[in-house]
Amino acid sequence: MQEQNNILGTMPIGRLVLHMSWPVMLSMLVQAVYNLVDSIFVARISDKAFLALSYAYPVQTLMVAFCVGIGVAFSAILSKRLGERELSGARDAVFHGFALYAGCWVLFCAFGVLGVEAYLSGCTGDPSVQEMGIGYLRLCCCFSFGICMQFPLERILQSTGHPAGFMIIQGSGAVINLILDPILIFAWDMGVAGAAAATVIGQITGGLIGCFLLSRVKTELPLPWRGFRFQREMMGEYARIAVPAVLMQAMASVTSLGLNGILKLWSETAVWVLGVYFKLQTFVFMPVFSVNNALVTIISYNYGAGDGKRVSACLRFGMGAVLAMALAGGLVLCLGAGPLLRVCFQAGQKAMEMGVPSLRMTALAFPFAAASIIFSACFQSLGYSRFSLAVSVLRYGLLPLPVALVLVKTVPEWSFLCFLLGEAATMFVAAGLFWRVKREKIDKIGAI
Repeated sequence: MQEQNNILGTMPIGRLVLHMSWPVMLSMLVQAVYNLVDSIFVARISDKAFLALSYAYPVQTLMVAFCVGIGVAFSAILSKRLGERELSGARDAVFHGFALYAGCWVLFCAFGVLGVEAYLSGCTGDPSVQEMGIGYLRLCCCFSFGICMQFPLERILQSTGHPAGFMIIQGSGAVINLILDPILIFAWDMGVAGAAAATVIGQITGGLIGCFLLSRVKTELPLPWRGFRFQREMMGEYARIAVPAVLMQAMASVTSLGLNGILKLWSETAVWVLGVYFKLQTFVFMPVFSVNNALVTIISYNYGAGDGKRVSACLRFGMGAVLAMALAGGLVLCLGAGPLLRVCFQAGQKAMEMGVPSLRMTALAFPFAAASIIFSACFQSLGYSRFSLAVSVLRYGLLPLPVALVLVKTVPEWSFLCFLLGEAATMFVAAGLFWRVKREKIDKIGAI
């Protein structure tokens, strides 16, 4: 039976975190590779084409924020119900989650039809950059039902102890994207719009494969589609977890949008370098977020099962793992900034002189950011979503943007230190909140 065999409550913690993380990590790394390759192909069209992608990035980040935020609630609620052995409640969680993702697609599509022109006009006055950005974003938004299919299916497979499904869904879409990129961008001469078409086709393919894989969880979570009834209580539970999580993720979009405007005061080349940074940092943070996703599922399950020792062990192992990843990623970026800019992004002399020291500055922030991400996973899993929101507001808004503005006005060549200063201050705040959560809940789980 599911309650006896679910690995979330039985497998040793170290093995479990790795078992739950590696498929997600591999799929996310593949995603990072195709995002990088996507950018490399677009950079070969022209600098303006890559600039159009840089201006489109905040909107794409916002779309992912909605999907990830609802996914946090999806994983936490579903895993907790499974840990409590409430099969009917788990089914209700799945149905309400799918309804929320359908609403996300309607929202994204409406923006694609009505909002992209106004957005790009506000970002840049260059008509060619506007045109390329509009074509790219409109396709990504209007055909976003693929990504809205992927997210709930991935969470179901992960919460029922099938993390390899996550890898298959995302990996298959990424491979399709990689194959189609050169064909659509260059062979069919679609340019930047070809990159968007390759992305959405890959997402739709991954979603369809996820529908097929859903049959693997019939024994753990049978899903009769008849008899679904809207429940205000379930939607309220989703809102309590998802709204802070969406806002938390959306702050990344606010940061990228705000930094675009601030760095533009220094030089549009700085906006170009920022776009490169956002592409490269995914190679560090995608693995970190894969551990974060696994922790949310594992901690929620064991919290529901009343096993405080496994919750604590999971947090200790996860923190050690992400710090090692962040340190390694920061070292690689520091050493490889020059070759990456020159070879992958065809950087000229001005971009090299600005980009190499700027990217090295950003690498210093990685360990602090990784620690804050794991603290947030703890807060989300144990019902302290407001703490996660507070951490994200600090990481993405209250700290880096004003720091960047001050640096741009005073010592612009140090502007990219805003990441280090913001992440370090945020980590110390998150650590203080964690000790409160530890005293109030983690230490008392066995007594609940």
